[in-house]
Amino acid sequence: MTPLEWNWYIEYSSDYHGYLYAIRKYLFSDETPFQKVDIVDTFTYGRLLILDGKTQSAEFDEHIYHEALVHPAAVIHSAPRKVMVMGGGEGAVLRELCRYKEIEEIVMVDIDSKVVEMCREHLPEWHQGSFEDSRVELLHMDARRYLEDTDKKFDIIYSDLTEPAEEGPSKLLFTREFYNMIKTKLNPGGILAVQSGGFSLDYLSIHAAIRNTIELNFDNTRSYHTFIPSFDCSWGYIIASADRKILNIDRAEVDKRLSPIAKHLRFYDGETHEGMFCIPKDIRRALYDDQTIIEDGKPVNF
Repeated sequence: MTPLEWNWYIEYSSDYHGYLYAIRKYLFSDETPFQKVDIVDTFTYGRLLILDGKTQSAEFDEHIYHEALVHPAAVIHSAPRKVMVMGGGEGAVLRELCRYKEIEEIVMVDIDSKVVEMCREHLPEWHQGSFEDSRVELLHMDARRYLEDTDKKFDIIYSDLTEPAEEGPSKLLFTREFYNMIKTKLNPGGILAVQSGGFSLDYLSIHAAIRNTIELNFDNTRSYHTFIPSFDCSWGYIIASADRKILNIDRAEVDKRLSPIAKHLRFYDGETHEGMFCIPKDIRRALYDDQTIIEDGKPVNF
């Protein structure tokens, strides 16, 4: 077949910009009560999970995305026992967390049971059986409702949610009011880690708004980033704590704390950690200039 004969998936990062992949095969495509779900095989990046037209992770580089999200918070905390994951349907966040023997409990709350079911079936290399780990409690409900009702407190809360689009299932999980509640659900020295959108000058508004909103509630907030090939851009993360002292850690200490699991990691180590937290001057200026705040009654339509 010639290129013109392939099915092409086009992902738009704005009304004026996008990128496309040739699809080798559709494995699953359907609407759930919450979102459109596609799992496809591509020639360039292998298998992809796509939600509402946005790539969530790809076989080729999901280890970059998930190691970058999980491990900075885990090594900075140094002794997490109880962890919560919001979203994370692929199971790859669970996979990385389950490497830490000191973690005793992982509560994963993903509202869309169909997404999790399809990921368990079609993305075995992502989860690697982590859903079956005895420390994992899997719940299918709204994460905000769960936190409102639970008496549990956590050492780390991870947010691996879809972007806060006005019509999406996650729009109330990025607001000032929600982050204020999260702060009350963290143990002393607890950490919030958030995947937070693109991190390039032409794709920074989501990250800036999330960071501004988190900073209203947490005294210690830092952005970091890394390039994700299948996203075609640098991707941003935010780590936050009410403790002003704990987010700084040097390369040697990262490697020391990672030593029990380092052989399993393909991307993250002390040197990588230092690089991710280096923010270019123009990005720092753009983040400073954007003052957008997300609130319950004032969602932002990106």
